[in-house]
Amino acid sequence: MSSQDEWWSPWRPNGSSLVLHVDLRPHPDREERALELLDEHERARWKRFVVRGARRRYALCRAALRINLCQRLGCTNDELTFGYREHGKPFAMVNGRPAAASFNVSHSGLHGLIGFAAGSGFGVDLEVRRPDRDFDGIGSRVYGPREQRALADSGPGKAELFYRLWSLKEALIKALGTGFSLSPARFEVPPVMLEGQRSAIFRFPHLPHDQYRLEDLGEPRFAAARAFRLS
Repeated sequence: MSSQDEWWSPWRPNGSSLVLHVDLRPHPDREERALELLDEHERARWKRFVVRGARRRYALCRAALRINLCQRLGCTNDELTFGYREHGKPFAMVNGRPAAASFNVSHSGLHGLIGFAAGSGFGVDLEVRRPDRDFDGIGSRVYGPREQRALADSGPGKAELFYRLWSLKEALIKALGTGFSLSPARFEVPPVMLEGQRSAIFRFPHLPHDQYRLEDLGEPRFAAARAFRLS
């Protein structure tokens, strides 16, 4: 496959991780090629999506993940499979054996992110902003007291702040790897990030010795975040 045929591109590299942006716009040729790369279990999951857009997003993201994992691991697509940890987080296997590759995937609307990092404890999230949500109602269930106050005081910037907070907290939960068994209301983003800072060190209240680097990667098209464990 040539670079002209790729539907992903490097987006936010840094010293320890790489994030790819995935173009999820309708494209029949890309969707056909992507579906050919999926294995039997992935195609079965693809068929379970009722909405065509959800099928497209899944196939394009999963195929892009497969292609890039194979390049990083030096394996063929047929040798690559996936296992799942206790809370559903996938991991790569080559010829049935766990591979040394940490990755995370997120997609919303016409955009996807695939992140790769050294070591475990890594998460990315992307949220396309929608102006028609019950921001205060949802925020009262998923945000902490300080975050709720910031949201209430955000005025016309409420939608932007809501999705910024959501992406930051989702990236942290994905880095932790326990899914929503941990309520997002039980922790808050660092105060300096509520004030607009783009990155900070974070510790979960129940894991005070584990440090995470939390980064706001948001841009005009969508809210996005990356989190990875430092210790």
